[in-house]
Amino acid sequence: MTLLWLCIAWVFASATVAMLPMRRQYIPGVALLLAAPVLIFMIGMQVGWLPAALGLAAFISMFRNPLRFIIAKMRGQNPQVPR
Repeated sequence: MTLLWLCIAWVFASATVAMLPMRRQYIPGVALLLAAPVLIFMIGMQVGWLPAALGLAAFISMFRNPLRFIIAKMRGQNPQVPR
């Protein structure tokens, strides 16, 4: 039951962060980016691999631009950050 409430809180937090101006999204966005894989792993352990796979697909879809940025930085490229 706790996992359900954590996931619901994560969804509301991400919706709140999405409404912030871009310059104020970075710090809470990074926190959500780091918390999501932990929640997905917990879903996989408690519920099963199919809901975890669906959660992972939603996570990748939602955070595709930050993940592209991180991958480009890891490759040594210099991606542009939106203002």
